[in-house]
Amino acid sequence: MRIALALEYDGGPFHGWQSQADGGGVQDVVERALSAIAGGEVRAVAAGRTDAGVHATIQVVHFDTDASRPDTAWVRGVNALLPASIAVRWAVPVSAEFHARFVATGRHYTYLLLDRPVRPALLSGRVGWYHRPLAIEAMRTAAEALIGTHDFSAFRAAECQAKSPVKTLDGIAISREDDMIRFDLHADAFLQHMVRNIVGALVYVGDSRQPSGWLAELLAGRDRTRGAPTFCAAGLYLTGIDYSVRWNLPATVVPVRLPRG
Repeated sequence: MRIALALEYDGGPFHGWQSQADGGGVQDVVERALSAIAGGEVRAVAAGRTDAGVHATIQVVHFDTDASRPDTAWVRGVNALLPASIAVRWAVPVSAEFHARFVATGRHYTYLLLDRPVRPALLSGRVGWYHRPLAIEAMRTAAEALIGTHDFSAFRAAECQAKSPVKTLDGIAISREDDMIRFDLHADAFLQHMVRNIVGALVYVGDSRQPSGWLAELLAGRDRTRGAPTFCAAGLYLTGIDYSVRWNLPATVVPVRLPRG
C-alpha cells in the first residue's frame, strides 16, 4: 500500500530534509515515527529536499507499507511520536503510480524578510533580516526579468545536483506589510539555493547597490560568482506542491502566516 502524507515543520533544529549520518534530517525523524506505527522499516520520499534551516508549511511525501492502519494512525499516531517542530497534516492512500516528487507539476516558496534597523527577536529563525529599508518597486522591476523559462545557473548553488539549470519561473510577487517584505515564487521546480540567491540579488537592488537591470545581466551571464551572497535560510518556506486533480489529494498549498514581531 502507498500512502501520501503531508507535513509541516520548523527547519531550524534539522540539517534539512534529507537523511543524515547523525540522524539529524527531517527525513530521519519522520521515518522513525512512521516505522514505529507500521511495525517495520519505512522509507519516505519527499516532493523536494529543503535545506538546513528551511521551513515547510506543507511538504508532501509518500511511503510504502504492508501494514494495515486507519488513516488516523498515520496522522495522530505519528504525531504522537514526532517532536513539536514537525507535524503530519493529513494522510491518504494513493495508487502505486503516485510519486511525491516525479508527478509534482510545480512548487511554491515564500521568503519573509524584515527590513528594519533592529534584528528580530520573537521571529528569530523564522524570517530573514536586512538592516535598512528596501525599495519595493525597484525589486519588482528587477524581478520581471526572471519570469519565464531560463537557464538559472547564476542563481544555482555550486553543489546543486539538478540535471539541468533550465527552469520555468511562473511568478514572483513582492509585497510589503509595515517592515515585513514577502517574496512569493512559483516554478515548475527550483534549483538548490535558487530562491535564496534571487532574494539576495533583489536585496542588492532594493538597497540601491545595483540597478534594476542587474538581475537580467546576471541571468544572461549564467555566472554564480557575479551574484549577491546567498541569503540566510531562516526566512524561507516551502508552501506548496502542485499535483493533478487525478490524485485526489487534500490541499497541497498552504500560505505562510506569522505573528508580527
